Amino acid sequence: MVSTGPSALSPAHGAEHPAPALSARRSLIYLVIAGFAWGTAGAAASLVFASGDLGPLALSFWRCAGGLLLLGAVLALRDARTRGSGAKGTRTRGSGTKGTRTRGSRAKGTRTRGTRHPRTAVEPRSRRLARTLGTGIGLTVFQSAYFAAVEATGLAVATVVTLGTGPVLIALGARLTLGERLGGGGLLAVGGALAGLGVLALGDGGGTVRPAGVVLALLSASGYAAITLLARWLGRDGGGDALATTAWAFAIGAAALLPMAAAEGLLPSARDTEELLRVVSLLVYVAAVPTALAYVLYFAGAAVVRAATVSVVMLLEPVSAALFAVTLLDERLTLPTVAGSALLLAAVLLAVLLPQAPPSRENPR
Repeated sequence: MVSTGPSALSPAHGAEHPAPALSARRSLIYLVIAGFAWGTAGAAASLVFASGDLGPLALSFWRCAGGLLLLGAVLALRDARTRGSGAKGTRTRGSGTKGTRTRGSRAKGTRTRGTRHPRTAVEPRSRRLARTLGTGIGLTVFQSAYFAAVEATGLAVATVVTLGTGPVLIALGARLTLGERLGGGGLLAVGGALAGLGVLALGDGGGTVRPAGVVLALLSASGYAAITLLARWLGRDGGGDALATTAWAFAIGAAALLPMAAAEGLLPSARDTEELLRVVSLLVYVAAVPTALAYVLYFAGAAVVRAATVSVVMLLEPVSAALFAVTLLDERLTLPTVAGSALLLAAVLLAVLLPQAPPSRENPR
């Protein structure tokens, strides 16, 4: 991964110690980066499908498995740093050395009786379990149902139903479970986002609407809404470790997708070595940037920012996907592409500029 910020990579925050609360501004920056990174996955996937003979479930499996390997390596490095820091601060008795814990010593920098130190909050095991299982299952449903919807009813319809229904489900869920009011500005942002998405996805004629595909797209939107609301719900009393949460979610996703991916065809095929290297490079990119990087930033930001705002900001994904389709895949720049992207960007800007007011407590958890 590139940089995931101090909340995710600081060695002082292990799986049991929540990271310090991010500011709303930094959280929004994280979400913007994640949205653009997710948009690059579509272009990379198109290139993989064109040359690697991989199906959507196999690609989703390698995405989770590769992300897990990368985040596992980062977690191992972080744990090594934590152990190294612990060794430097070894406690001793009868020593007045600066930085050690002593009895009867008042030396500067030592820990003495009667000195008050801030307590580090420890996330209960039940919350960590709910965070891990809920995120992993939601992530698996979101990705696999979306790919299945694309296959059943086409890319345009699957995209508009999944990404269009997501903000509505999230806004309703946040109001009912978190007491978060959408307000006039929020309604305008969500409405503009839905309009922009509709123009972008269906402006060129759309596709055939098939009931089975629509049901799968709704299932995908439900998985997306669930992981967003879960991250926000658990983050209200202090976000957990975004890095560890994402790694475990990928582990659950990879395990769940492996049987289906194996049935579909797990290994890519290529005509020559050069093409195989290109496919492998694309798979590494998909695992690193729109997966490992983007999801860590997403979970860190979603724990702080109002849930409905998260759903609107993340609609940067289709904007960046359209941008890369035009610049990398030689697709035509059409009027619907420009108009839909402009509407989405305006909605995202409005959502970012909305004040992040604290949620209402009339619906306590």
